[in-house]
Amino acid sequence: MPGRSLALLLTLAVGCAALAMGLRQSFGLYLAPMTASLGWSTSGFAFAIAVQVLLNGFSQPIVGQLADRFGGRVVVMGGALLYASGIAGMALSPGLGTFTFFAGLVMGVAVSAAGMPVIVASLTRQLPDSMRGRAAALGTAGSSLGQFLVVPLSGAALTGFGWQAALFGMAGAALLMIPLALPLAGRPAPSKSASTDDEPARVALSRALRSRMFWCLFFGFFVCGLHVSFLAVHLPGFVALCHLPTSVGAWAISLIGLFNIAGSLGAGELTQRWRRRELLVAIYGLRALVMAVFFFAAEKTTGSILVFSALMGILWLSTVPPTVALCARLFGTRWLATIFGLVFLGHQVGGFLGAWLPGLIFDRTGSYDVMWTISIAAGIFAALIHLPLREPAPAIRPAAA
Repeated sequence: MPGRSLALLLTLAVGCAALAMGLRQSFGLYLAPMTASLGWSTSGFAFAIAVQVLLNGFSQPIVGQLADRFGGRVVVMGGALLYASGIAGMALSPGLGTFTFFAGLVMGVAVSAAGMPVIVASLTRQLPDSMRGRAAALGTAGSSLGQFLVVPLSGAALTGFGWQAALFGMAGAALLMIPLALPLAGRPAPSKSASTDDEPARVALSRALRSRMFWCLFFGFFVCGLHVSFLAVHLPGFVALCHLPTSVGAWAISLIGLFNIAGSLGAGELTQRWRRRELLVAIYGLRALVMAVFFFAAEKTTGSILVFSALMGILWLSTVPPTVALCARLFGTRWLATIFGLVFLGHQVGGFLGAWLPGLIFDRTGSYDVMWTISIAAGIFAALIHLPLREPAPAIRPAAA
């Protein structure tokens, strides 16, 4: 691929991932104004978003199958239309039932179709093996850039124009993903060489599900989702329990997104230079260590919380590049969006638990102490479960030989 075409492909794909993630991460800003204005319960609003997270996970393999059959471009464009429809429906919802339909069901499918897994899988298929880790890193970094840039813009629109007008503005912005998706791959061409890329989808999926290595990646990503949702949803509440200003919680989430850009790009480079298994073991082990030092040993001050957020930001989604690269190496690229979608299902099931379980623990105990301990133990478990992975050597194509 010529350098100029490659640069355009990566730029537009990263922009698409950034916009999709930024819009999605903005929904939490609307909890307080919408519940106050419409008289809804906080738990009702939160349940709709939790349904979105869970449906995102269960629909990801199906959407991935569509992307593998018809190409990432068509699927992401369709997801952009669903994004716009879902956000507009949220703005017009007269009650929680309608809101749950649009925010939970419609948006759950939309964030799968126009989300990072499909974009990264499409990029991975279009690039040689030597660039796949970097492609996954750029897609992940783009998502974090959206969290860092789009969320404040959405908040400014909310403050300046009210929640309903701001949601309509977000719906319009979602349509920009359609032109951004144009360079993504169309329908995959059939392989002309004998390889796992020639397998029918049913055979490829059966082979993956019978593989112990698939389940190592699945449960490792489950822990990743648990950590991400726990901190994204409950870190501001933990900050408030420490009697620190609300702005500290907002800065903590923002710093996670900012430092994740560097963490994702760094993980992409290391994915090309280091064994992916050792990289995943190191990332999850460091997560457990950082959480343990922060929770058990650090005084809870503004400085310690911001340092913790920066360190967790570096480790935030740095798991994605080595996980995608391992999926491609272990199971081939023909059905990559489908198989990675199944691995991503583990992430979202963990994400649902990470959002819901800390709230339940807090209601029962009045603190997050038990959840911090669970998160630390989960990080150790994720580090250990990747140890059995055995990465095969790259296949040598006849032409290369």
